[in-house]
Amino acid sequence: MSIQLTESAARRIQQQIDKRGGGLGLRVGVRKSGCSGYAYTMDYADEIGADDLVFEQHGSKLVVKPDHLPMLEGMTLDFQKQGLNESFKFLNPNVKAQCGCGESFAV
Repeated sequence: MSIQLTESAARRIQQQIDKRGGGLGLRVGVRKSGCSGYAYTMDYADEIGADDLVFEQHGSKLVVKPDHLPMLEGMTLDFQKQGLNESFKFLNPNVKAQCGCGESFAV
């Protein structure tokens, strides 16, 4: 079981937590949505439950519920800046198809 976090993503997570004034990490998951089936979710992790999985790299933590792991296993979370645009990028080997707008995916 593994989810990777790039240095760029780890720095951005820590910047956002510092700006917010607290938090343990970033909670990542999926929800049913869109035309392809699933969409990623992100929120601050203010607590870590007994069943949560924690992936820590470069000083930042990703927190994932176990039932989301089959769709996220092997994923790398990156943070990219391109010109004026910046965003987290989910590099997920489980994705078989994406909708045209890029908001949802199928596994």
